Amino acid sequence: MKAIKRHQEIIELVTTHGYVSTEDLVDKFHVSPQTIRRDLNELADANKIKRNHGGATIVTSSENSSYQSRKVSSHAEKERIAAQLVKHIPNGATLFIDIGTTPEAIAKALLNEHNDLRIVTNNINVASMLMHKESFRVILAGGEVRGKDGGVTGESTIDFVAQFRLDFGILGISGIDYDGSLLDFDYHEVRVKRAIIENSRSVLLGVDHSKFGRNAMVKLGGIEEVDLVITDMKPPQEICNVLKENDINIEVA
Repeated sequence: MKAIKRHQEIIELVTTHGYVSTEDLVDKFHVSPQTIRRDLNELADANKIKRNHGGATIVTSSENSSYQSRKVSSHAEKERIAAQLVKHIPNGATLFIDIGTTPEAIAKALLNEHNDLRIVTNNINVASMLMHKESFRVILAGGEVRGKDGGVTGESTIDFVAQFRLDFGILGISGIDYDGSLLDFDYHEVRVKRAIIENSRSVLLGVDHSKFGRNAMVKLGGIEEVDLVITDMKPPQEICNVLKENDINIEVA
């Protein structure tokens, strides 16, 4: 395949999935890692993509990839992260579950062996998934429903979340900058996430490797506000340094 055609396909893959790894591109195009790294560097120099640890992400920081794309992207990694994270949730606990495909994977994992949970969520998909388990009590936040992903946001959502003080807040995030900043695309969603952080005794962040160094326009806060990070791959050294400086626990599933 000519380089120009390969470049175009790489751009399309990054646009669709938000992130692609060097390893996946090597497998797809049957070329050497050196060739893919050269491709990515050339595309990054042309501002067509953003180079990332082990791959590439979209350049834009204003709009996330589609919910359906995110649903299938890194699916196996999200399942591993979810299985590891729910080990930290005891039966009888109270918890917030956030908007996002990783929090949805975590909700699904809770169905397997957990009982007697009290769950507050602003994610209609999570509520629909968990409401059928007899020993779970699910409380759905009110607010404006986003048709694209079933997220509930708005002032009334923030006020609703602020009524509670729960054991755990389970967060999803769109990107983690190299300085440890937690980033997302929707200002309204970020305000709800802040309310979850402020009203949780312990904050657990499940995040796959595609989010490391990824662009997003709204800053939620810093990773030092999280108590535990669970991911599928060791983060870039810059992020590892921030975690170490702030004594943040990290587990690689």
